[in-house]
Amino acid sequence: MTAKVEIYTWTYCPFCPRAKALLKKKGVEFTEYSIDGDEDARAKMAERANGRRSVPQIFINDQHIGGFDDISALDKQGKLDELLQ
Repeated sequence: MTAKVEIYTWTYCPFCPRAKALLKKKGVEFTEYSIDGDEDARAKMAERANGRRSVPQIFINDQHIGGFDDISALDKQGKLDELLQ
């Protein structure tokens, strides 16, 4: 079974391409929600992300992971692959 991965992004976010590149490197397919200028979408993301409004915000199997620093830290700790299975 492959994990359900969702990522909220913004066009001019420098960390969004890094997060997507990490997921692609892992061979993971993901659903991307580009929330550029869409305050309703950003509000929905913030609701799911415990109030966090920065991007990217990443979810794996509906569990909030956080942003690029968070997913990168999980990868360095060897815990990301387990979540992605």
